[in-house]
Amino acid sequence: MSMTFIDLHTHSTASDGTDSPTELVRKAAQAHLGVLALTDHDTLSGLDEAEEEAGKQNIIFVRGCEISTVTPWGEAHFLGLWIPRSSEKTAQLEAALEKVRAQRKERNLRIAEKLQALGFDVSYEAAEALAGGAVTGRPHFAALLCAMGVVKDRREAFRKYLGRDGLAYEPRRLMSPKEAVSLLKGAGAVVSMAHPRLLRAPVEGLEHLLVGLKEQGLDAVEAYHSEHDAGDVRICVELAARCNLQLSGGSDYHGLAKPNIDLGKGRGGLRVSLGVYERLMKYRGA
Repeated sequence: MSMTFIDLHTHSTASDGTDSPTELVRKAAQAHLGVLALTDHDTLSGLDEAEEEAGKQNIIFVRGCEISTVTPWGEAHFLGLWIPRSSEKTAQLEAALEKVRAQRKERNLRIAEKLQALGFDVSYEAAEALAGGAVTGRPHFAALLCAMGVVKDRREAFRKYLGRDGLAYEPRRLMSPKEAVSLLKGAGAVVSMAHPRLLRAPVEGLEHLLVGLKEQGLDAVEAYHSEHDAGDVRICVELAARCNLQLSGGSDYHGLAKPNIDLGKGRGGLRVSLGVYERLMKYRGA
């Protein structure tokens, strides 16, 4: 008997993926996934479209989003899963995400201004056009610099201009982990820390962070992820047990934006079992 697998971390053109929400769900059906969550960055805009297609494809759909936060060890990301359809419950979340998107645009405008001050004919509008409806960001400015011949590749663009030590660097203004967890919990979501081992924190520091966030309402850790090796998974499972947290998992699929990561399979070795979904549902009391 074949096993059923799931993917609780994916992105579409509503943020920085390359598949539309409809295309994403159809690919999930082709991959024989039983459950799919759409977790676009800082937006709920693709959820209704994906949910409608999931009904046609007979796939269980989980409404979600992903929020980036700042910690002493770099960015920590949090997934809100099972976000309600009700606009009353999500009004505060929607308002906060709108503010995040506005701040992102302001950052991009400042990057463009800094590049122009350096003598480069680069505009925010050009970067936005290159993004083609996806989230506009530094990779698009890097592509423009490459096309102009200013740099030979994107790595050089980030090293000289767009990275933390670059001449046109503009820092992101991000929420704290506690703010993100509280915001998602307030909307009625199950909150999971995404790919915890990508945070450059020692295990002791990560555990301290998880303990504090558990008090704020953190529900789970994403132990199973495309960038986690067997050792990372083991550490996450152990931390979840010590902190009394649930386990989640997903590929972090972005389509062609991350061409080496496949839906439901990650880099080839990822398989998130239906049991992960079932245990989360039991935890929710559903």
